[in-house]
Amino acid sequence: MHEIEPFYSWLKYYQVDEDQYSPYFGKEYNYELYTDTIYNYYIDPAWDFLGSETLYFKILFADYERGFVVMEFIGEWNDAINNDIMHLKRNIVDHFTRYGINKYILIGENILNFHGSDDCYYEEWFEDVEDGWIAAVNFRDFVQHEMKVYNVDNYINLGGSLNIENWRTLKPQHFCDLVSQLIVRRLG
Repeated sequence: MHEIEPFYSWLKYYQVDEDQYSPYFGKEYNYELYTDTIYNYYIDPAWDFLGSETLYFKILFADYERGFVVMEFIGEWNDAINNDIMHLKRNIVDHFTRYGINKYILIGENILNFHGSDDCYYEEWFEDVEDGWIAAVNFRDFVQHEMKVYNVDNYINLGGSLNIENWRTLKPQHFCDLVSQLIVRRLG
């Protein structure tokens, strides 16, 4: 797991530690020191702690004028034991909501498992975005299946056209526009 890095190519467009509205503003990263683990497996030091021992993430891009944030995840999304959705909602989403973010793109290629619980925090998040949406991009099929079992798909758009294999080749604004177009088609 230590070899799985968050996507770095957008650093020229956005750096979470330089964003004054980011919850990680001013954070100093030591890329030589591996300290964080998921189930005793060290992870790359660029991943950020969101409050869960099993789920880490990286904010890849934020556009406050247009209301977008793109987050990439790694680990096990475990609502049953660690209440990961609560940590994500309270520590990250609530923070960005204050700054007008209402479109959330979650990249889940490196989510290795999902354990659900109730859907209260998902419902609250869905209500908070009002005119926006939440999109899960590139989540593994079995993770999507488990999310559907717990009705997460009532609040988060996932699967189908949101499996975007070439997302890394796009600039962040184009990627956000593409996901937005796909969501608008679904809602329309």
